[in-house]
Amino acid sequence: MSFSSEVKAELSRQVSSARHCQIAEAAAIFRMCGQVPEDGERLLLRIENPNVAKKFGVLLKRAFEIDLQAGNTGPALCVIEGEEALRFLQTVKLLDADGRPEERKDFVNSMVVQNACCKRAFIRGAFLAGGSISNPQKSYHFEIVCDSAEKAEQLRALIRAFDIEAKVVLRKRYHVLYIKEGDQIVDMLGVMEAHLALMELENVRILREMRGCVNRKVNCETANINKTVSAAVEQMNDILYIRDRIGFDRLPEGLEEIAAARLEYPEATLKELGDSLVPPVGKSGVNHRLRKLKELARSLRDGDEEESL
Repeated sequence: MSFSSEVKAELSRQVSSARHCQIAEAAAIFRMCGQVPEDGERLLLRIENPNVAKKFGVLLKRAFEIDLQAGNTGPALCVIEGEEALRFLQTVKLLDADGRPEERKDFVNSMVVQNACCKRAFIRGAFLAGGSISNPQKSYHFEIVCDSAEKAEQLRALIRAFDIEAKVVLRKRYHVLYIKEGDQIVDMLGVMEAHLALMELENVRILREMRGCVNRKVNCETANINKTVSAAVEQMNDILYIRDRIGFDRLPEGLEEIAAARLEYPEATLKELGDSLVPPVGKSGVNHRLRKLKELARSLRDGDEEESL
């Protein structure tokens, strides 16, 4: 089972005890999967996920006292007919002033989502019916696919009420609301009350951040080691060139001492080189002497032997 399916399975098992939240969640599922017919006598919803279809049936039973007909609770089709259909539309505010079915461009009447808990329930229903979330082991991506810009923008506003900033992009003929930041997706799972999925995602995030931190440290240390090794090789080449050209006996005592130490300890750090001298010399002193040797080698290579000494 995919992570997205796991999240939907968890959310499908949860049914709010408050009727107003049950109405909000059922309204969201209907607006994502159903259409308002002109006569309002037969409501048809195509719900692909069997867990979501089952939950929609539970919401209808508890909030509207509507029993779906036998065979209508499968993964693809839900039907509400007759007086029950009109009662459902009236409750979710999809009838006009004359009591006729009204296909609205917006997602939900504000009366249905007055409370924060109802906003949570509506967002949960929208995700169950048209959302998905990627496997956090691979990437962070949360989305809900809407069939109109009005629905996507109103859903975005509901989500913003919880200090979560989603974005909307046009994908073919659909308007897709999405979130890519891991911490904001965690917050979304909290808003929808998918607590088990939230903990799983947090564990994955912690492990990924720890691995990233370790990798950064390893890369930094590797870079420093490479830099130190490259510098030591260059120093060795300069010192060997000086030795072969003029010998160490023509060098000042401090330079001769550090040159001999570097040849003896080719892998030593500047601090270790300084500690090997008698008396010990600090890193800055060692670095100064090695820099003098480098300048001397360069001068010798340029043919300025007298000037270099």
